[in-house]
Amino acid sequence: MTRYIFITGGVVSSLGKGLMAASLAALLQARGFRVRIRKFDPYLNVDPGTMSPYQHGEVYVTDDGAETDLDLGHYERFTGVSARQSDNVTQGRVYQTIIQRERRGDYLGATVQVIPHVTDEIKAFATADTDDLDFVLCEIGGTVGDIESLPFMEAIRQLHNDLDRGQSIFVHVTLVPYIAAAGELKTKPTQRSVRDLTSLGIQPDILLCRCEHPLPDSERRKIALFCNVRPEAVIPARDAKSIYAVPEQYHAEGLDREVLRAFGMGDAPPPKLDRWVDIMDRQLNPEGEVTIGVVGKYVGLLDAYKSLYEALNHGGLANRVKVNVKWIDAELFEKGDDLAASLEPMHGILVPGGFGVRGSEGKIASVRFARERNVPFFGICLGMQMACIEGARNTAGIPDASTTEFGETSEPVVGLITEWMSTEGLQKRTAETDLGGTMRLGAYPAKLTGNSVVAGIYGVDDISERHRHRYEVNAGYRERLEKGGLIFSGMSPDGTLPEIVERPDHPWFVGVQFHPELKSKPFDPHPLFASFIEAAVKQSRLV
Repeated sequence: MTRYIFITGGVVSSLGKGLMAASLAALLQARGFRVRIRKFDPYLNVDPGTMSPYQHGEVYVTDDGAETDLDLGHYERFTGVSARQSDNVTQGRVYQTIIQRERRGDYLGATVQVIPHVTDEIKAFATADTDDLDFVLCEIGGTVGDIESLPFMEAIRQLHNDLDRGQSIFVHVTLVPYIAAAGELKTKPTQRSVRDLTSLGIQPDILLCRCEHPLPDSERRKIALFCNVRPEAVIPARDAKSIYAVPEQYHAEGLDREVLRAFGMGDAPPPKLDRWVDIMDRQLNPEGEVTIGVVGKYVGLLDAYKSLYEALNHGGLANRVKVNVKWIDAELFEKGDDLAASLEPMHGILVPGGFGVRGSEGKIASVRFARERNVPFFGICLGMQMACIEGARNTAGIPDASTTEFGETSEPVVGLITEWMSTEGLQKRTAETDLGGTMRLGAYPAKLTGNSVVAGIYGVDDISERHRHRYEVNAGYRERLEKGGLIFSGMSPDGTLPEIVERPDHPWFVGVQFHPELKSKPFDPHPLFASFIEAAVKQSRLV
């Protein structure tokens, strides 16, 4: 029997529901249960693919090509369970599906309403493809009281009644703020939040209380009394030293025990937390440190590079070193900032993905600095394209090299791809095609050159990695770029799309068209990030 855990949030946003869901899933998984986590997003975008990173943070891409909420990255990193398109639904996608059905006449003339049509669609999403699972955790985005989330709250209320008794519970994440002037924690916001939740017909079984200071037993009893839960089900959640310390911390506070008790499963085996103990040992007891300069355009909001930041840390875990990430605005190099002064202290330089011309010349200048100074360089997606343009201009004798993404050019080293093969067959698009969902998205295979640097890093010749981009390096320039020392060491199986470039004469210089950060995990660091940080460690010993 599949059991459901519905996770809501109250008082304020950004309390860490996604991290809580990921940590709870990891604890249940450590007890031997099969888990999957799903995210309900109340906004009206069909998916976050067309949203600015400053609005929503990074867009997390699954193997099956879904553009999803960044919380799905937490889910994968903590459980190792590959997310899929069915694990993230927005209100926009729900309404799009319903309106398409209404236009086709599927409702046979009925009046289409929020109840039952919208709520039924949400319930169908929550319960689809769950037969092989022990637990499904469903996180509801937003905060209790938001108008946008009301259909989702109603849907999980209905689903709780539809399921057998003891098959679902509610966990509410709330805030217990500390008022410095009074010198005490205040429970009233939690009481009001639970009151709002119960007014919607939902009685939480467990409260996870975010707080900056220890939550005294007296306050736990007070919250339990006013919120109609057992005192043991009021779980304090203080800030942790690292997000990877959260599973152990929540276990120590009894979160997984109370969840299982609410399901009548108090006799479940204890969790095996060895992997989390090892991760924290590596993080808290490093044997050195390196500094990586990330030259990007969205550095004003670090959530825009969430998976990248975590993957760099995973590379540090693999090498048992602390990774200090220095975020550098690429535009500053275009406005006269001293590039050498900013990049010379770096033990490695990374140019990440992105869209648009802003900051591009600063990124290209950073690539050149890394190439000429023999500093380990890692280019991802747009970063690989910038590496190809830099190589074309400065080592291959093509001074006008550019990309059609930035406008018309006589030397389109990078251009819009109009046709490519996917698992669904031949895909086509034009420059006028809608932006949403028209990129090369999801997992695609690549063939590596047998004696290349990257083949040695991966240890295999055939790989599969996740993509998210509209433009590709033009394979027609391959011969000239390789004469300039930039080797195409990874190609699509049909040999038409460049996937990886490298410079064999450089200590570590790799550009990839895909996003390896999306598949990195703390207990299974991506080999490219592990190798990049290893090269940075060697660089640190030279300076």
